[in-house]
Amino acid sequence: MRADDETSRDAAAPAPRRILLVEDEPSLVVTLSDRLTSEGYRVETAEDGLTGYARARDGDFDLIVLDVMLPGKNGLDVCRDLRRQRVETPILMLTARGEVVDKVVGLKLGADDYLAKPFEMIELLARVESLLRRARVPYVSEASTYAFGDVRVDFRRGEVLRGGAPVELSALEFKLFQYFVEHRGAVLGRDELLDKVWGYDAMPYTRTVDVHVASLRQKLEARPSRPRFIVTVHGRGYRFEG
Repeated sequence: MRADDETSRDAAAPAPRRILLVEDEPSLVVTLSDRLTSEGYRVETAEDGLTGYARARDGDFDLIVLDVMLPGKNGLDVCRDLRRQRVETPILMLTARGEVVDKVVGLKLGADDYLAKPFEMIELLARVESLLRRARVPYVSEASTYAFGDVRVDFRRGEVLRGGAPVELSALEFKLFQYFVEHRGAVLGRDELLDKVWGYDAMPYTRTVDVHVASLRQKLEARPSRPRFIVTVHGRGYRFEG
C-alpha cells in the first residue's frame, strides 16, 4: 500500500468519541478507563467534582460518566450546574445500589441515565453505546412548530414557551416530548419509549420513563397532579392528547 493511500484512509477514519469519567475510586477509574479505551473511546478522567465540573463545562465531550459521591462537589450538583450552563452532553450517573433518591433526583436534574454500583461491565458499555448513538442521530419532527393549550414549541430551534415565557427542557425531555407529539393519540408503552427515545432494547428501566414524564408534566401542565395532555393509561403506558 502506498503511503498516500494510507494517509487518505487515516484521514477518512472518524475521530474517537470522547468520554469524561468523573470518579474518585482509583481501582474503578483504572478498570473503566482501560476497558473504554480498549473499546475505541478516548477517555479523560477527573477524581473530584470541582475538577469534573470544570472539564465537563469547558471540554468538548461526547459523554460524561459521573459518580454521585464525589469529594469537593457531589455528582448531583455537578449535573445540575452543567445543565444550568446549558451543557447538553449526555450524562450517565453512577449511584450506590438501592439509592433510589439519587436516581430520581439525578434524572430530574438532567441526567440521561443512571447505573447502580456494582455493575457488570457489559451493562455499562451497553448504556454508553446507547447514549452515544442517541446523541449522534438528529431528532427532528416533521412539523417545525406545534401548539397546545398555552404551550408553543419550535422543534427546529429547540424552544418551548408556556404562556409566552420560556420553558427549560433537558435534551432528553425535549426528545421524549417530541415523540409524544409525533404519536399523539396513541398509547405509548414504557418499553416503546425506552426503545425509541432512550435507545434501549427491551430493558425494563420503567422508573426512568416515569420520572421524565413527571418532569414534563411539572413544566407543561397547568395541574401536574391531574394532567390534561400527558395522561396515564393504567397498565399500558401514556398518551399525549394535545
